[in-house]
Amino acid sequence: MSQKLYQNVIDHINDKIASEEYKTGDFIPSESQLSRLLNVSIGTVRKGIDKLEYNHILSRHHGKGTCVKSNTPIVKNDFRNERVDLAAAFRWAARLNMHEAVANHFSLAINESGSQFLLNPIGMHFSEICASDLLVIDANDKETMSQPNAPDPTAWAIHSALHRNNPQARCILHVHPKYATILSSLDDKEMKPIDQNTMRFYERVSIDKEFSGMGLGKEAERLSTLLGENPVLLMGNHGVLTAAKTVASAFDELYYFERSCQTLIGAYQTGKKLHLASHKVAKKTAQQWQDYDASTIHFDALKRILDKEEPDYKN
Repeated sequence: MSQKLYQNVIDHINDKIASEEYKTGDFIPSESQLSRLLNVSIGTVRKGIDKLEYNHILSRHHGKGTCVKSNTPIVKNDFRNERVDLAAAFRWAARLNMHEAVANHFSLAINESGSQFLLNPIGMHFSEICASDLLVIDANDKETMSQPNAPDPTAWAIHSALHRNNPQARCILHVHPKYATILSSLDDKEMKPIDQNTMRFYERVSIDKEFSGMGLGKEAERLSTLLGENPVLLMGNHGVLTAAKTVASAFDELYYFERSCQTLIGAYQTGKKLHLASHKVAKKTAQQWQDYDASTIHFDALKRILDKEEPDYKN
């Protein structure tokens, strides 16, 4: 189905809400009426309404119709670039086999405090997520999990707590990739400075050693206090998350951290003694990585590939 067609439905409804022709609590025209009015199929109308419902703008009521939901921000082409970037991160995480079934979650703050953020909906595989699929979540909205389009409970708990307590962490990517998860399962979870990539993370990883169950309730709040100013939180017996000001930067950290874990685990598997760089060299190399910062051009290249091979990620 064409993104342009159902975006027309979204824009039409948002325009009516913005002009107050449709007010909070009002029922909008039926799907068949909108189909005739906008000269699109009922399926296209339904897709547009689905997207607006995902974003808490509309609410369906069985047997009655669809009404404008109260206390809901109107989203009209807002955060378009942010949505596209986050969708690209999902697609590439799947391509690199960093995802796990329909679990794991990425978020991106869209207001100054970070309390409102984009988040993947429950049950969607990373490889199928599009820009318009992303939910708008408010970390302070206690009714979020009672909504019909509520996100995954652990995604809600972990990312809400992290965004509330770490406003500097605009983008948060949490996955269970193979080698980072292996490192998180070892007694010694330190990223040893054994090559140029591993030195990138020298003294830049927060390490959790107190895993106490899935990221819900107090566990989510506890995790949210551990990140500090580091870009990586190695979650004990759980996986990893990266945090940064942009999607490009957070994804670049995630990519190189998993590569570094692969190198370190491979070195451990040899059974030979590791040759560690000195503190001075490792510290200098970590700083050189930060000064170099090719995250934007790396991510731009990844999006160009998606533009050719999976252009629907922008939908």
